[in-house]
Amino acid sequence: MVARFLSLAFAVFLATVPAPIRAQEYISVPGLLSDEAFYRLVSCAAPPDGECGKPEIRWPESTRVSLSVGVTQIDPAFPDYKFNLVDQAIDDAIEEINSAGARLFIERVYEGTPDISFYLLATPQGARIEGTGNPRMDGYELAIGRVAIRSLGEDIQEAAIALSLDIQRREVASVVLEELVQALGLPTDIRSPAYLHSVFAEDGNAAVRLEGQDAEALRRHYPHF
Repeated sequence: MVARFLSLAFAVFLATVPAPIRAQEYISVPGLLSDEAFYRLVSCAAPPDGECGKPEIRWPESTRVSLSVGVTQIDPAFPDYKFNLVDQAIDDAIEEINSAGARLFIERVYEGTPDISFYLLATPQGARIEGTGNPRMDGYELAIGRVAIRSLGEDIQEAAIALSLDIQRREVASVVLEELVQALGLPTDIRSPAYLHSVFAEDGNAAVRLEGQDAEALRRHYPHF
């Protein structure tokens, strides 16, 4: 486990900052989808046989082969045992993603400003985030987890993931995996009894492996040419 630490100031935004893309949205479907329909739903919020509701975004070619992930802030009130669980869950999620067969490689970093930053907060579930110094976080309501992605055109520039003080032990591994996958440009959840064990399930936190259509969606988003 890494040593517990507090963050330095977050990196300054570029001059032109589009509105952050949020991962709290979902689309309901009655049953199983084809691989293509599933991919379009999670990548661009397209309902079955419908048009995209969001632009497709990806980490740029120059970044995706060495994408960095790290913990940027830990609130002193965030319990030590939960920090240890999150710390291990980040490593496990990175292994799942790197083993999925997509043209993407994530590495864990412990210094500097990572491409994808985790914030472990004292914010209760349902309260608004304060005091991170990150404009994509402060002022927004926090569920158990929140993803905010900043992109310029089709290219993701950086992403942030916040976890609530109220996250439960049994949820940590699944929530960390879900938020990290969504930070890769697959930001839309799915609501359906057929997908309760998906990483993208709106109504469940059960998935701790990246497999099946979840892994296929990542491979389609970052294909080998």
